[in-house]
Amino acid sequence: MDFILDSPGGDSDRKIREALAQIVSGRTVKRAVHSLEYEGRDITPMFVAELLNQGYTPTKVAAVPVRPGERVPAFYIDGKIAYFGWVFWEQFTSWKIRKLWGSVVRNARGDWEFQIPDKGSSIIHANSSLKIEMDIDHPSDF
Repeated sequence: MDFILDSPGGDSDRKIREALAQIVSGRTVKRAVHSLEYEGRDITPMFVAELLNQGYTPTKVAAVPVRPGERVPAFYIDGKIAYFGWVFWEQFTSWKIRKLWGSVVRNARGDWEFQIPDKGSSIIHANSSLKIEMDIDHPSDF
C-alpha cells in the first residue's frame, strides 16, 4: 500500500479506513496499484466499503455509461490487489473504436498493463458521477 499507517492498535481500523479513503479519492495518494493486505490482514472488505461510500458501484465495463471522448474512474480488484484505471473508448481509426477499462499502470511498450474489454465478465467498481472529458486521439496521456 502506498500510504504508511502509524502504529497499529486500537485505532488501527480507523487509520486503515482513512488510508483507503485517500487511495479511493486520489487526492493525496496516487491511484495505481495498491495491496489490500496490511500486516497479514485482508482489508479488501474495508476497501470495497470505502468504494461504495465514495460512490463507486460494482459493474461491468459494458454497463458503464461513457461516450467516446469521456472517461470514468474505476478500480479492478484481483485477489488482494486493487488496480486503478479508466473506462473509456480507445480509437484506432476514425471508424474503429472499442470500449475498455485500462489500468494506469503501463507495460514496457507504454500500453495499459491490464485491460478489460466491454465484453469481459470481470467486475470493476466505477463512479460515473466522476466522468470527465478526455482526448480520444491521445488516451495514453491520462
